Amino acid sequence: MRLPRAALLGLALVGAACAYLPDDSEDVQLVCRSDAECTEGQVCFADGCGDPGQNIVVEVKPDPAAGLHAQDFAVTNLRPQQNLELFGRATLQGKVSRQLTELNPEGTPATVPYLSPVFVRATGESLLIPGLARSFEGNLVPTREGYQLAVGAGAYTVTLVPRDTSLPPLRTEGVRVEPGWAVPLDFLLPASASLTRLTGKVVREGGQPVNEELEIQALDEGLRPLSQRVPVTRETGDFLLTLPPSAARLEHVLVQVTAPRAGGLFPQREFSVDPRPGTTAPLVLEEAGTAVPVSGRVVDRAGQPVPNASVYLQGKVQGGGQFHSVTVRTGAEGRFELLSLPSLPDTPLMLYAIPPGSVAAGITRQPTRVPTEGLSGLEVLCPNKVIVRGVLLRPEGGPAAGVRVVADPVGAVTGWPWPAQGAEVSSATDEEGAYSLRLDPGEYRFDFMPGENLPRVSRFVPVLPTEDLRLEPFTLSKGRRVTGRVTLGGTQGTHGTAGVPYADIQFFRVVNVAGKPTAIRLAQTVADSAGDYTATLPTR
Repeated sequence: MRLPRAALLGLALVGAACAYLPDDSEDVQLVCRSDAECTEGQVCFADGCGDPGQNIVVEVKPDPAAGLHAQDFAVTNLRPQQNLELFGRATLQGKVSRQLTELNPEGTPATVPYLSPVFVRATGESLLIPGLARSFEGNLVPTREGYQLAVGAGAYTVTLVPRDTSLPPLRTEGVRVEPGWAVPLDFLLPASASLTRLTGKVVREGGQPVNEELEIQALDEGLRPLSQRVPVTRETGDFLLTLPPSAARLEHVLVQVTAPRAGGLFPQREFSVDPRPGTTAPLVLEEAGTAVPVSGRVVDRAGQPVPNASVYLQGKVQGGGQFHSVTVRTGAEGRFELLSLPSLPDTPLMLYAIPPGSVAAGITRQPTRVPTEGLSGLEVLCPNKVIVRGVLLRPEGGPAAGVRVVADPVGAVTGWPWPAQGAEVSSATDEEGAYSLRLDPGEYRFDFMPGENLPRVSRFVPVLPTEDLRLEPFTLSKGRRVTGRVTLGGTQGTHGTAGVPYADIQFFRVVNVAGKPTAIRLAQTVADSAGDYTATLPTR
């Protein structure tokens, strides 16, 4: 989830009175550093002072293997004993039909059940927890009674893709699913005669066939699929795309040509095509050049090799295609070699080197001109990661030792790529409550997890490119135990009304930050075999 810059208020540099982050308009946003800065009964959260019993949403994942997916509940006033009564399965269900060309006696289009395999995917996010993505999918064979797909609560875009590639995908947006709901959702596949068909050829310059296994797909202006991705006939370059009837009214569609099995050496191309005539002029793939070797060494600021770094090249190449090389890893001496297409004369490719999270060297990107004869002896210099230091204090003021600190990237800073995905960096505070992390520049969510009867605390921290970033000492909140039992109402499912064992439970605080709904995780726990749980949340 990309957070607004005004949300990155978390921790100040030493010497500042409060945490702040100036934005482009030079406004200064202030938040608290400890509960002592808040009024009576309030707690210092990542968004500022607030009532610890308000704005709480609980997510429960009861039993995904049994089709009981995530359910969310807003808690108006969090109590020490908070039982969670769940609903049964939430599902999408309905009929899949195929329209016929003939009409019924009453003049409406006739349909028949579609009983062949389909792929159904629902993608969206929680209704109550902003930015919490959810996705469910399944390969299904509809019956005359229809299909059924178990999902979690949320707002979804649902896509149905027939296995028969001569039929276009269907998409329905804005599908709302509450816990326990059975949401009716029918799909009607168009009649064969009403489909928009687009034929053509993919050729090289001079009209020669392309000696690659190509795939082709039509997209709308929002890059949403209008057709399925289908193979291009290798010997002739012929293709046939099947689009929905509505595509016949479009002035242009985007046709995307890829070669997924070309080892990264075939650039992706897009063509703007008018689908109305039904046949397009040949799609000419201009020559992108012959693949050439690129080799070099990745080193840190001291000139020492950086082993096990990921290296790749990407950018625009001759012929207008977008190129992304295969990713390789450096050896023990920091050396790498990969194959690349030549760069354009006036536009270099971008080389990315991503060292492992355990080393001091940080991510770098370097404009690289790749000549037609290749490139060797390239030296890629990685800057040092930023050393982020801070101190955690217990609620009574003493050092908080043994607290696990995790920094999770949530955004990029100007002039730097997004920090490496999955680069969570963890460390525990020492006897003085001090911690130190090495991070690439970026926007991070810091999670402080004491691991005792103190609650988890989160802060948003912008890490700018500098040698050393020292954060203001931060005081943890006091904790209170919240206990309860997770039960399944009614008689649905295998659990009946007894406790739901091993349900995954998360507590979130949901607030508006800079006018944007934002969710901060406060606690995560798992119910025991009887369905009972215990969580520690902030209190004053």
